[in-house]
Amino acid sequence: MNNSVFKDIKNKIFHSGDPSYLYIGINTLVFVVVALINVPFFLSGNGVNFDGIIREYFGFPASLAKLPTRFYTILTYQFFHEGFLHLLFNMLWLYWVGRIFLDFLKPRQFHFVFLAGGFAGAILFALAFNIFPVFIGSISTGNVIGSSAAVMAIVVAAATLVPDYSIRLLLFGDVKLKYLAIAYIVLDLIGTTSQNAGGSFAHIGGAIIGFTYIKMLQNGTDWSNLFKKRPKLRVVKNNSPKSSVKKKEPSVDQNEIDAILDKISKSGYDKLTKEEKETLFKASNH
Repeated sequence: MNNSVFKDIKNKIFHSGDPSYLYIGINTLVFVVVALINVPFFLSGNGVNFDGIIREYFGFPASLAKLPTRFYTILTYQFFHEGFLHLLFNMLWLYWVGRIFLDFLKPRQFHFVFLAGGFAGAILFALAFNIFPVFIGSISTGNVIGSSAAVMAIVVAAATLVPDYSIRLLLFGDVKLKYLAIAYIVLDLIGTTSQNAGGSFAHIGGAIIGFTYIKMLQNGTDWSNLFKKRPKLRVVKNNSPKSSVKKKEPSVDQNEIDAILDKISKSGYDKLTKEEKETLFKASNH
């Protein structure tokens, strides 16, 4: 039975094609492995700060002088967390809002927003520490870890795409995504004056990417197409005397799509008519 459970989890993470499960799985696996490796270091009592080693070599540094030898940390920092609660809340938000994101957009777009949000978060963190005088004394030792910036990008992207979509929160009841995103951004702006200022700047960087990506997508530019596989060019001899002119597909009416998305945010996907579902499917492949 244990084998079966392990296999199910493995398939869910690596073979389901769902990027939210993939990132939740990788982050959780990294956290568990690091925690287990830390056990003998702690019990030995030799004074080795294993958490400090992780932050130094896998966290993204504020010091620009370290980047030539720590260039890889712009990716690795997104998969390490400072404590269980840091991991838990990031993964819960990634799961909840990731479901909404993937109801409307494609896995390829999820990957792009998640990773680009993480990259932007690291860059804004480093810029803030090197621009604002208050952080001058912390540049040499400052670093950031966690997937919060990447998760923030997903949250803000979903809130920008379907701002009136409501989710139910404990103690608060139904809350629209746009208000949730605004609240987090305001808290992070306030947080730039706190002890975790670096993390707050990273979150804001992720939010900027999430918002900008959706606005560009709505204007017809999909940045995630950078990762889309292009078909190979092949020359095929045409022996058919019939005309090869393809019928032009009708253009997608953006107003109609917006109306359908608004209906989903208010009533749910199941309330769509067959024609509306077909229109949404065609738009997603346009």
